[in-house]
Amino acid sequence: MPSGLTLGEWLAAARLQFQQAGLDNAYQEANYLLGHLLQKNTAYLYAYPEAVLTSEQQTQLASWLAERLAGKPLAWILGEWDFWGLTLEVSPATLIPRADTERLVELALGLTINKPKARILDLGTGTGAIALAIKKERPDWQVDAVDFKLDAVSLARKNARQLQLDIRVWQSDWWQQIPPQTYDLILSNPPYIHPQDPHLTQGDLRFEPQTALVGGEDGLQAFRDLLEPIQSRLVKGGYLLVEHGYDQATAVAKLFALAKLSGVQSFTDYAGQPRVTLGYKA
Repeated sequence: MPSGLTLGEWLAAARLQFQQAGLDNAYQEANYLLGHLLQKNTAYLYAYPEAVLTSEQQTQLASWLAERLAGKPLAWILGEWDFWGLTLEVSPATLIPRADTERLVELALGLTINKPKARILDLGTGTGAIALAIKKERPDWQVDAVDFKLDAVSLARKNARQLQLDIRVWQSDWWQQIPPQTYDLILSNPPYIHPQDPHLTQGDLRFEPQTALVGGEDGLQAFRDLLEPIQSRLVKGGYLLVEHGYDQATAVAKLFALAKLSGVQSFTDYAGQPRVTLGYKA
């Protein structure tokens, strides 16, 4: 890149390249990269477009730009991603936290759980995003989180330490290694994509771990696995809250009913799609 390149010039060039590559959020992604490098917010980038980048900064930005144009997820380039106001370290071992999953947290926090030291479980925690968001808002609750991948367990524990949020994280393939105790609320954003879904070959999903995306032969196997012992894992009146595909609400509700959960209802995500299902143990 030429010497003396300003912030405004770099942003304009990067946005153009992103647009030509067909990226939907060209402006936002260019802002993310430059803001992350400079440790400045978007307001600063617009306030000081004439500020000049050093040659080292230009080299780093050129490398990141090439990686993104090659399809590498933006979150992996940055090494972190925001979820519920928390900055989480991310890695190829886990899914990148999505804004839509904040809906799961929002609904969980709206449930009537007045018990002090309520016990909460996040099944398939990945980065720890859901569990840590819950703990941030309800510091008096005991929050447990599990994942079957050791890399994910290590990452969730690291995020908990960095954020100074006291949650327990351990390895388990669904229920196998979870101690025999009951919970007031169980949450999960499990693998639910059908193996033939064309979205798996598009965008960031091309790079993310398939084990965290694909839900068996029909996209529903993870729900069967987590529901199988649910009556013995919830306290009376305890809730199960899960995220699922936009076209799976009816199928998931039927599985909840087969598991003898009561009050089964579906909720929409921020785009108006039915993406969350709730039930409780009567």
